[in-house]
Amino acid sequence: MERELVIVLDFGGQYNQLIARRVRECHVYAEVLPYTTSLDVIRQKQPKGIIFTGGPNSVYLEQSPRCSKEIFDLGVPILGICYGDQLIDYLLDGKVETAPVSEYGKTEIHLDTTSRLFTGVPETSTGWMSHTDYIAEVPAGFRITGTTANCPAAAMEDAQRGIYGVQFHPEVLHTEYGKEILYNFVRGICGCVGDWEMGSFVDQTVEALKKEIGDGRVLCALSGGVDSSVAAALLSKAVGKQLTCVFVDHGLLRKDEGDQVESVFGVDGPFELNFIRVNAQQRFYDKLAGVTDPERKRKIIGEEFIRVFEEEAKKIGEVDYLAQGTIYPDVIESGLGKSARIKSHHNVGGLPDHIAFKKIVEPLRMLFKDEVRNAGRRLGLPEYLVSRQPFPGPGLGVRIIGEVTAEKVRIVQEADAIYREELHKAGCDKGLGQYFAALTNMQSVGVMGDERTYDYAVALRAVNTSDFMTADASEIPFEVLNRCMTRIINEVHGVNRVLYDLTSKPPGTIEFE
Repeated sequence: MERELVIVLDFGGQYNQLIARRVRECHVYAEVLPYTTSLDVIRQKQPKGIIFTGGPNSVYLEQSPRCSKEIFDLGVPILGICYGDQLIDYLLDGKVETAPVSEYGKTEIHLDTTSRLFTGVPETSTGWMSHTDYIAEVPAGFRITGTTANCPAAAMEDAQRGIYGVQFHPEVLHTEYGKEILYNFVRGICGCVGDWEMGSFVDQTVEALKKEIGDGRVLCALSGGVDSSVAAALLSKAVGKQLTCVFVDHGLLRKDEGDQVESVFGVDGPFELNFIRVNAQQRFYDKLAGVTDPERKRKIIGEEFIRVFEEEAKKIGEVDYLAQGTIYPDVIESGLGKSARIKSHHNVGGLPDHIAFKKIVEPLRMLFKDEVRNAGRRLGLPEYLVSRQPFPGPGLGVRIIGEVTAEKVRIVQEADAIYREELHKAGCDKGLGQYFAALTNMQSVGVMGDERTYDYAVALRAVNTSDFMTADASEIPFEVLNRCMTRIINEVHGVNRVLYDLTSKPPGTIEFE
């Protein structure tokens, strides 16, 4: 697709995809590539700008990730963030050293607002710092455009060459004017007009799917969640009855969700497609018996999904494509280049060699979650479906700590339904990024009806997030949590304790496993 592009060159930073997300908020398409990407590939992509991410290494150590110094000869504006800033300095013969005083967290920064990078930004504001090294000497041709109390070169630039660096993280919401700074770089310095929007994405993707699939047949993995539903809607618009959607009820869905999915996508639904429901609850429980490691659970669930799809494909005849609702965070979190893998995703990584499909088609592979929702609205999906709470591919398998059993699934389904009902009744669900109940593997002593109990603890989770890359625990009123606790303990057999999870992301993740 013809569109403006900003490349985010990843040096192992935890915020790599967050940088891309912020660029897209400027209506400019961004793609994350590993730092090992060749200059030829970068040149062929014709980016309007390049952003170097942060990273955990010290740039002056031999094993630290680096790119070729020739990247500065491409004539493309470059912005370095944190490690990326230090890398620019190092490659261009500046001096990076261990900082006398490390900076972490919110820090007062002083900026030279004559710089195009800081147009419209106050001279003094708060930036998010996370570094133990610092720039002791900027390269020839550069000037310092930002300082802090402990960082003499918190920002630098060679405006003539279009090279900029900031020691702080503008992509993180804790940096007060981070969005404005990135906008200045992408729309001002790079000269992007902003042609990335969902209307054009939907139209171009539908046409691309028609061209790619032709008269082939497609089998879509439909969970009923936002991602797979939007993927199915795109494919339905592109190829109609050539699409067969298989909904696998693996027994790890939320309470009554299987029936709800069928009511939306079945024969009486608004979509032109073929719908098959496979009730495979016991099959998954048997495969997961005795398994406690979260990565093994994910792998087992993903592999079993593939096996089910293979079987269904054989029943309906030759199928050319397997469609999945993979989205960009799935791809990046599963490992990009040499970046750390946060967790594996069952719908990322391709198919085994022996699978009976020619190819995977993933129309949402380069979208973030909120972009997927906007695409769904463009496709005319109902708001209740587009705004549906995110749900992991492995389902409750990763919301049950330890071994998965039918009894544990029942417990977490019922507790989750109560929690969601009480939040909705109190109006607390509005604006929440994600909320759910999970079942811990902890059992503890309790007293119910003057008798000793030894039952499970349920953990409640609710987070505020705009991008699902970072998240903070939501402040649910205590009286609401207290009602949830009372109802869950009274109504859900097998539970005698209810906890509330306050962990942010990072250091935690939104899901439990």
